[in-house]
Amino acid sequence: IEKFDHLPTPSFSGASAMVSIIEGCSKYCSFCVVPYTRGEEISRPFEDILAEVIHLSSLGAKEITLLGQNVNAYRSLTKKGSLADLALLIEYISEIDAIKRIKFTTSHPNEMNDSLIECFGKFPKLAAHLHLPIQSGSDRILSAMKRNYTALEYKNIIKKLRKNCPQISISSDFIIGFPNETDADFEMTKKIMEDVKFDFSFSFIYSPRPGTPASYIRDEIPHETKLRRLNELQSMNDAQGKAISHLMLGTKQRILIDGQSWKNPAEMAGKTDNNRVVDVKVDKSFMNQFVDVTITEVTSKRLRGELI
Repeated sequence: IEKFDHLPTPSFSGASAMVSIIEGCSKYCSFCVVPYTRGEEISRPFEDILAEVIHLSSLGAKEITLLGQNVNAYRSLTKKGSLADLALLIEYISEIDAIKRIKFTTSHPNEMNDSLIECFGKFPKLAAHLHLPIQSGSDRILSAMKRNYTALEYKNIIKKLRKNCPQISISSDFIIGFPNETDADFEMTKKIMEDVKFDFSFSFIYSPRPGTPASYIRDEIPHETKLRRLNELQSMNDAQGKAISHLMLGTKQRILIDGQSWKNPAEMAGKTDNNRVVDVKVDKSFMNQFVDVTITEVTSKRLRGELI
């Protein structure tokens, strides 16, 4: 039985739909169970994905998110037998008139090739946001994690992305307190946080997964030390995110209204192309619509806008 032969009938709510394009992982990071629980990477047929996106667009989808554990590792063949990767998939989906915004997640740094990076400057429908987990800023820890890239290589990817799309927002994942992480290692993680200036990040204290190579490494870092490092990194990123939000004051942004504001039920909320949440004073008739707003205020982790 082929892995993608029995997917559920495509369905979604609102104007946003998610489409799985690749399953599994072949990276075998030392801390991760995914290759063992989900198997190695298997890409869905190119034409099947396009057919699903076209079908979803006929049902009213305006925003498509392409999904995969390592979504940018996608490789398949077109019906003519030529190689199809994520960059080609983005190009084809961009030609579907009803689709107004394209996203993809989650990506691995080793699969961020130049053709994919250039998509951010070539295709206006591709959202100006990328979630690209780095996990640590220390090359020693990255090697122990079996991530197979260095901090400098990661930063060079970011430079290329910002050259192609200056307004792109970058988010990431960090594992804090990986076995044998020293204060010097953590300082390197802080350094890359400062150098890259992530819009936001998800950071976690390391938790061993049974059976993974990292689970056999003796962990001698006190929990208090891990917690201190976590809080320090999160505080840094919160300050960075707020500073980036302030730079958006007065700018024109396109948002997709996708629900009520949790801060004020009389208002609606939506996300910008660079993945910022904006509250705007409009009624429910704007639900599932793209609108242009001017950013007028920065609040905690959110923006406020006025309809143009």
